[in-house]
Amino acid sequence: MKVSTSLLLLTMLSTPALGQLATPNENGLTYGHVHLNVTDMEEHKRIWVEHFNATIVERGPLTVAKMPNMLVALTQHEPTMGMRETRMDHFGFKVRHMDKFLDKWRADGLEVGRIFPGAEGQTNAYVMLPGGVYVEMQEDQGLQAEITGYHVHFFTENHEALLAWYTEMFNLEVRPRGSIPTSTNVPGMNLSFAGANGSRKPTRGSAIDHIGFEVDNLEAFCRELEAKGVVFDVPYREIPAIGLNIAYFTDPAGVYVELTEGYDEY
Repeated sequence: MKVSTSLLLLTMLSTPALGQLATPNENGLTYGHVHLNVTDMEEHKRIWVEHFNATIVERGPLTVAKMPNMLVALTQHEPTMGMRETRMDHFGFKVRHMDKFLDKWRADGLEVGRIFPGAEGQTNAYVMLPGGVYVEMQEDQGLQAEITGYHVHFFTENHEALLAWYTEMFNLEVRPRGSIPTSTNVPGMNLSFAGANGSRKPTRGSAIDHIGFEVDNLEAFCRELEAKGVVFDVPYREIPAIGLNIAYFTDPAGVYVELTEGYDEY
């Protein structure tokens, strides 16, 4: 029986229950979070709850919006630039009812950008959050939840080499997403890669400070990455006060990446 590309990708991404990260793959890897710098914490929390059906968790200095497949971590900090100036152009969600989502978004005085047929033949739309946060929505009326995390999209020169780097470092395979040939998947999230000129900037300090992956047995995984040549900006460390083990590195394009162990318990 022929299986559609969309159905196959949905199966691979494995939508979890409300507010849970996806089940890790055989290497203990799943998608974790994006971390935003925001000027108005309370307004962002309101938007993530009212429009994305998120649950807010606060633990020590961390504020996190929980949704299926991913977390959005928030830090009160003036961003140096908006997402579209960086090499992490946007991140995206699937939504069951696009018109309903956009009507509510507009009624709240929030900005809607381009509406267009997406790479998988569905209706897509860009929406903007305060502080230069750029989000793509894709309609999928077959979703179990109203909204789920779906993809992050790198825009950088040498994007094919960056895709190859991620597949090698994280033991992944290239898997096209609709008409986008340069993409790969981790449980819960598609990583898509597009070309851009050299004007894009590293993410650290911007509206999207970094992206994150959740890893079982993080200390051992960090040793594997070091053996492959990864140099950590912040080596593996344990932070009992917030229930996380963490490590940070910067990828070859300048996207700041956090590895965590413990976000799946939030």
